[in-house]
Amino acid sequence: MSNVTVRRKELANGKYSLYLDYYPPIINPKTGKETRREFLKLYIHSAPKDEFEKTHNKKTIEFAEVVRAKRLLQIRDKEFGLKENVTLNVNCAAYYDTIVEEKFNTGSHSNYLAWKASSTYFRAFIGEKLQTQQLTEKHVTDYRKYLLHIKNPKTGERKLATNSASTYYKHFITVLKNAFKQNLIAENLAEHASFIKEEETHREYLTEEELGILWNTEIQIEKVKHMAIFASLTGFRFSDIVSLKWESVYTDTHQGHYVKLKEKKTGNISNHPIPETAFSILKLQETKAGVIFNNINYSQIVRPLRKWIEDSGIHKKISFHNFRHSYATLQLANGTDIYTVSKLLGHKNISTTQIYTKVMDRNKIEATNRINLKLDGL
Repeated sequence: MSNVTVRRKELANGKYSLYLDYYPPIINPKTGKETRREFLKLYIHSAPKDEFEKTHNKKTIEFAEVVRAKRLLQIRDKEFGLKENVTLNVNCAAYYDTIVEEKFNTGSHSNYLAWKASSTYFRAFIGEKLQTQQLTEKHVTDYRKYLLHIKNPKTGERKLATNSASTYYKHFITVLKNAFKQNLIAENLAEHASFIKEEETHREYLTEEELGILWNTEIQIEKVKHMAIFASLTGFRFSDIVSLKWESVYTDTHQGHYVKLKEKKTGNISNHPIPETAFSILKLQETKAGVIFNNINYSQIVRPLRKWIEDSGIHKKISFHNFRHSYATLQLANGTDIYTVSKLLGHKNISTTQIYTKVMDRNKIEATNRINLKLDGL
């Protein structure tokens, strides 16, 4: 008789990936080949450090067992010629957490932090007891109102920023869509949801002159300066830079210096050219093989970066990601076409890149300077 077992695979980041082990093997519907494994995209901590991580492990394992039970019933129903009649019903907050953990392993660090924050708000709204099959359209509309009116827990004074509320609600809709696909909810509650419209924001960037000033300004951790300026010269995200290895950096007579990048979601490999100055920054590092900017994480760069900006005399609100913005804006300012900039940034849609054209609209600048009056005394 068929059997399905939850097993775990150890990962390099100190976590386990949960998967189902089938006996005998089943046919993978995507490949048409036999397989014994189905990875659930669920992750648990190998050595939980606190009560939060212990609770996460417990709920994630419980969810994996629910999926296992469903798969086993599906297989045995087919063996005995019975009609499949299995409904999954799991804890809403726990299921949301499993999606967040998936983002930790597949997306950027900043995207993971945004998902983690959205999980906090969702849990505060939904509580710990509601099951997925109990979700209704009223929950969907009420959560939208909640995000628009809830006070920021950090300040306790002002409301959650509209764009943050918009992002968190989009995350919730994504979770609903996934839940519907996995039969965790009976109907597609995301279908008629009304998204929260984002407010247009100003994307701060640094000029070539300001980047030069920063290079000549002392900083507590020199590596942070190198990483930031490298980002402004390449458009790389923090996650790209902190995981960059010497084995991915190449030089040849035709392409010059370039980095071989592998996209996390698609697995596609592309060559990303980098200028001589960026390559020189890499050579300043103490490493000769493996990870180039080693022994550093995002939490270590925030304070040194802020003080560095202040000490330079630049009065702009700059985070690490603004160096990537600077790369995009300066590329457009120097005449690079938007399609090329979009490819360099790794954007899937050119509409994402068009955000930067609002910051640096060359047509507007040129149009403004076409009217040139000669006025006495000026």
